[in-house]
Amino acid sequence: MALTGATGFLGAAVARELIARGWRVRALVRRWPAGLSGLGVELVIGDLSEAAALARLVAGVDAVVHVAGAIKGDAATLERANVTGTGLLSAAWRASAPTAPFVHLSSMAAREATLSPYSASKRAGEEVLRAAGGPLRILRPGAIYGPGDLETLKIFRLADAPVQPMLNGPAARVALVHVSDAARAAVDAIDGPAMTGPVEITDARRDGYSWEEILQAATAALGRPMRPFRVPASVLRLVGRAGDGLALLGLPDLAPGSGKVRELLHQDWSPQSGVANRATIGIQDGFRDTVKAYREAGLL
Repeated sequence: MALTGATGFLGAAVARELIARGWRVRALVRRWPAGLSGLGVELVIGDLSEAAALARLVAGVDAVVHVAGAIKGDAATLERANVTGTGLLSAAWRASAPTAPFVHLSSMAAREATLSPYSASKRAGEEVLRAAGGPLRILRPGAIYGPGDLETLKIFRLADAPVQPMLNGPAARVALVHVSDAARAAVDAIDGPAMTGPVEITDARRDGYSWEEILQAATAALGRPMRPFRVPASVLRLVGRAGDGLALLGLPDLAPGSGKVRELLHQDWSPQSGVANRATIGIQDGFRDTVKAYREAGLL
């Protein structure tokens, strides 16, 4: 089977899950990855912009799992990775393995395509695949966390501060899923029933979590008291505008841009469609294991 994104946080978990279930994995990688050594993965060197590499990736496969994509960058960068790259992979799939199930790991952000360049690119990538036809499964995970994730590390660093900022109002809901459960859902979808539309992946908490609940679980995992304060939305919007300016100066990682702030302030990231998973890891156990891994790596 063919896999993209195998060197990333979620993609590496999907690769391990596939191998554990007996799949022979062929992975698209930009360079030789130390993390995949010894796993028996066949490597195709290239990226989503290279039609020849994509053709080699999908030739004769029984399934395709597409995890690769950009989560940050300007609109053009996101478009190239999440829309154009997905379209090229789709074309290779339809030309070489049209009956193979195609599992696409999208994002719950695709539900709200007008919020940000990222959410727009994820929705557009889904639409490219739907236009191609074929045995397609689109999965939209909630916020994925787990050992090794550098994006949700930011939340734990906030929780590790003397006071903990709550970044949205009390009614806001955020769906979470541990990376291991997200990987299992992705592999389950290969042999699962055909899907008529996108299916969301969350943990067993189907109505999502408030920011207070997330920070309570994070501070408990860190073994520290919780001293929350709510950050006004107006302040976060100012941070977003500052992030936009820093990105124009070539410093995109110093602050979130306006699009990310709009995603953050969105009130309802709880699941709205059918949930295809057999989640086994709850927030308390998941956060505790994640903090342990961060500390062992010297990140907290």
